[in-house]
Amino acid sequence: MMKAIFLDKNGTLTDDIPYHTGLRSITLCSGAGAALRLLARLDYRLFVVSNEDGIGPGTGRGAGPGIVPESAIEQVRDRVGDLLFREQVQLDGFYFCPHQPDGAAPAYTSSCTCRKPQPGMLLQAASEHAIDLGQSWMIGDALHDVEAGNRAGCRSLLVDNGNETDWRLGPYRVPASIVPDLYAAALVIANADGVRP
Repeated sequence: MMKAIFLDKNGTLTDDIPYHTGLRSITLCSGAGAALRLLARLDYRLFVVSNEDGIGPGTGRGAGPGIVPESAIEQVRDRVGDLLFREQVQLDGFYFCPHQPDGAAPAYTSSCTCRKPQPGMLLQAASEHAIDLGQSWMIGDALHDVEAGNRAGCRSLLVDNGNETDWRLGPYRVPASIVPDLYAAALVIANADGVRP
């Protein structure tokens, strides 16, 4: 079985941007390339697990649910994969949840087990790729990411970049460590593996 790094997308792997700004505006967070190269050298596979609140049938311009069709996420996945390729790392999987129970697009308002803080995307990836969740990590910039990772049986790291504003703690919402960015997270993981970068 393989070990994996599960990455939240917006604010953790890529800079946090609005949906309507275009694919070219998607950029990696500072230090992300170096972090992912280190994690790849430690033999971790890389997976994105992302809540995508803006998906819907195209309800018009502006912010909120329904501003991008679900098919557009494939272009986002390809853009992220291309950015990582330029950093000499490979993305092994891209999972997203289009559901938003209180959203405006009826086809996407169902309750689900994939939307973080639920662990469904991680469990699906583990099943499809023979991942040992006990040897894997979830890295995100919100406690929902931490909870999803902990519920799946991973160790979880919180990137404290200001995106978590609620700070509702609970039994699954305590990270193994709080770090300032993705590169610092990679160093924590290397240290836990007993490797000096």
